[in-house]
Amino acid sequence: MRLMLFALAFIFAAPAFGAEKIALVVGMGNYTTVSRLDNTIKDAEGISETLAKIGFQVTTLLDVPSDKFRAAVEEFAFRAETSDLALIYFAGHGVEVQGENFLIPVDANVRSNRDIQRQAISLKELLASVEGARKMRVVILDSCRNNPFGDSLDQGALEATAEAAEATRSAAAGGLAAPSPERGTLVAFAARDGQVALDGQGENSPFAAALMKSLPKTGLEISLMFRQVRDDVMQETFNRQEPHTYGSLPGSPFYIAGPGGADSVVDDENRRVAWSDIRPDQEQKIAALAEQGDTRSMLGLAYIRLNAEDTRYEPSEAAQLLTRAADAGSAEAQFELAQLYEIGLGVEQNVEKALALFHSSAEQGFPDALNDLGFLYFQGELGLTRDPERGLAYFEQAADLLQPQAMFNFAGMIDDGIVAGKGPEDAGQYLYRSLRTGSQQVHDLLIQRPTMFKPATRKALQAALKEHLFYTGPLDGDFGPATQAAISAAFGLSG
Repeated sequence: MRLMLFALAFIFAAPAFGAEKIALVVGMGNYTTVSRLDNTIKDAEGISETLAKIGFQVTTLLDVPSDKFRAAVEEFAFRAETSDLALIYFAGHGVEVQGENFLIPVDANVRSNRDIQRQAISLKELLASVEGARKMRVVILDSCRNNPFGDSLDQGALEATAEAAEATRSAAAGGLAAPSPERGTLVAFAARDGQVALDGQGENSPFAAALMKSLPKTGLEISLMFRQVRDDVMQETFNRQEPHTYGSLPGSPFYIAGPGGADSVVDDENRRVAWSDIRPDQEQKIAALAEQGDTRSMLGLAYIRLNAEDTRYEPSEAAQLLTRAADAGSAEAQFELAQLYEIGLGVEQNVEKALALFHSSAEQGFPDALNDLGFLYFQGELGLTRDPERGLAYFEQAADLLQPQAMFNFAGMIDDGIVAGKGPEDAGQYLYRSLRTGSQQVHDLLIQRPTMFKPATRKALQAALKEHLFYTGPLDGDFGPATQAAISAAFGLSG
């Protein structure tokens, strides 16, 4: 990514600093208006214990009413902003209403679609509550949902369906519609859409038991971990239940229980270094997934072959992998391949192809591509006619997608007075949000160079810090000890 220099020192994206891993675990079993579920409470307790043992800060809710469930989700969303990983697990009844997925609290009096929409918690709300996490977001639903009853749900039909010969975790028959989570967010369902999630005949549901077996395994990359869970559930249920995941995992390898080696570098922000550290047996599995068309696996293999310090360094092979993934629609692959064409690494240099790939990636909302196009148009690089207005539009799109560099840079542009229609309050909000993403450079610049922004912007940042209860002092634009402490607290440092 590119460095910009205006009146301010504009920054590269920096390593994120996070508060490790947090989880919200919810078990609903003692329902008042639909059939009880036998194993959900034990499942939630078991998942809580499992997550706590691998370093999560866990909040557990058991048989709570709707208001407490909703309040806990809102509080979790704030905490997620300073965590590396935010994970939610829900075991209980679910239902799909008019294409939207809802999780049912125990006190819900469900007699119509409107009742569900008013009383239940939607999957959209859960996704929103984890979206601020800095590295990875996971929502796990040990439930299935479907609403075949039209505009009005019949209570008797619901109970009869739920009390069928083998209990399931749907408020009706059937399975789930696929959600559309953002990049870096994984939604894992106990059953593929159209299937039911079994409550189980033993102590735990098949899905919960498989999770408790796989979650603690160190050195198991997240995509392979959930495939292992799927295989275990299918074996346990004789292929009647197939867990399924949706979403777009981040481009870096991720290990829920940790990489498993003291000298591991999988947490390195350089994806080429991080992917090079995966174990040989897992590289083979990822290669097999790549052969099946999995674009993230293609990306991982490409990153390994772009690491000049690795014996497997082979840029031309990386370019071939990226081309396959880009042709399959991967925005990240398009961005990475664009950079290869720009400099002629592994491919013959071709600026026109590079620009086409940058645009294709940006059209899919890939933040780094948007940020780079902002630079290219603002500066008039790669043969483009200089177009500051278009460059600013790209910067704003990247900033609104929480790209830390773009947020900081766009705040600087607002502060310099070159963004029409935006003023100090907007700049202050972008700086606050950039802090919350965990950018170490943003934090350090605000602490070490307190006068780099104009007084009005500094006051606006103080106002944002005060609004979120990090700061109690005057809005005077003075970044003294009190403001610096508030900046550090918003960033995620305590004490």
